Amino acid sequence: MRIYIKESINKIGETVELAGWVNVRRDHGKIIFIDLRDRSGIMQVVFTPANKELYEKANSLRPEWVISVTGKIGARPKGMENQEIETGSIEMQAEKLEILNESKTPPFPIDDEGSDIDEELRLKYRYLDLRRPRLQKNLRLRSEFIHGIRNFLKSRDFTEIETPLLTKATPEGSRDFVVPSRLQPGKFYALPQSPQQYKQLLMVAGFERYFQIARALRDEDLRADRTFEHTQIDVEMSFIKREEIMSLIEEAVATVVESMGYTIKEKPFPIFKYKEAMDKFGADKFDLRSEEEKQKNILAFAWVIDFPLFSAEGGKTEEGRWTYSHNPFTGPRPEDEGKLAEARDIGEILSLQYDLVLNGHEVGGGGIRINKRDLLKKVFEIIGHSSEKIEKDFGHILEAFEMGAPPHGGVALGVERLCAILAGEEHIREVQAFPTTSGGRTAVMDAPSELEQKQLKELHIKID
Repeated sequence: MRIYIKESINKIGETVELAGWVNVRRDHGKIIFIDLRDRSGIMQVVFTPANKELYEKANSLRPEWVISVTGKIGARPKGMENQEIETGSIEMQAEKLEILNESKTPPFPIDDEGSDIDEELRLKYRYLDLRRPRLQKNLRLRSEFIHGIRNFLKSRDFTEIETPLLTKATPEGSRDFVVPSRLQPGKFYALPQSPQQYKQLLMVAGFERYFQIARALRDEDLRADRTFEHTQIDVEMSFIKREEIMSLIEEAVATVVESMGYTIKEKPFPIFKYKEAMDKFGADKFDLRSEEEKQKNILAFAWVIDFPLFSAEGGKTEEGRWTYSHNPFTGPRPEDEGKLAEARDIGEILSLQYDLVLNGHEVGGGGIRINKRDLLKKVFEIIGHSSEKIEKDFGHILEAFEMGAPPHGGVALGVERLCAILAGEEHIREVQAFPTTSGGRTAVMDAPSELEQKQLKELHIKID
């Protein structure tokens, strides 16, 4: 039975079966060396002319061919060890070889970092790009981080609940991706920018502690730390105060990243008021590390609180209306609730929003929510929505808040941004399996693409 290469370390003197890809082939005189690669590591496999049939078969091998090899594991000759790999002190003397599948010559090398390869080419052949050790390591790091957070939340009695991907378009954030309805011509679903309203409705439903590893989709301009699709660790709790949820999320993140071997600069995470951060750093995202700490990959977390409820700068939109600072569901501080209810001193109202900052990047954010119909309606009125539009777009959640909605709050942690920092990557695509290109095209598959006329007709859509 096939075992992983890393397991061979404890199999010296035994005959085992390994399988994987030909990483490198080297001919030293009459001896052929193959570096065999699987998900766990590299094994040097030795073929000698003593077995003529086996030797000739090995002579045909090329990089990226998929093979199965059986042989005895032994120590490498003295002075021939490779200290750079975990299995560098052992090798396999091949006794049997099976070629499982051949490979064409790859369009680019996959035994280097790949940073100098054209983005379009890398993503067209992403399944090859993902074979490189750096990306294998990055995606396993991402998996470990998510697994750690999930286990932490489960240990704190949170319930994992999935929310719909087909939902309603609402004017509360970035542009929506929309999906036409075949059964209701002329109507459209929207893909969720976040599970915001659903998780609040789950609080109304009485679950009290919810989380989800949620997919979020936003039709916004792309950059190094932003793509059409991202994943967030979405958390919501009932009967919770701002400081309590900040403390819990801080414990979750610190517990997981420290278990992964990282060092945190300061605990508890320092807390800055928004005005203080702007005065001190000139931004609400800042890096608290020294130059020496940056070289050591230290993690410097911090919280930012007391944001203005309406627009980060206390200003107005181009149309002369107020806009919300983060999202319309964030509540004001208790002492500012009267100002919101009366729509006075709007620029002075501070929110119960909190953002999590790491090494100069925002990696999470949340807040204590509004749970009263009249207050939420007032927010929509202040940002310029008519009563008819408020009822049309948000009537469902306003009605829910009349059904015994508990006080509640939550947070969303950006998986890609966090993991990119942990992995030492500048671009979040390096911690995504199949990211889009900078032009918005999908990896490997040719999308977006045209629909057949038959599909357009079924959806009652005409292209102008």
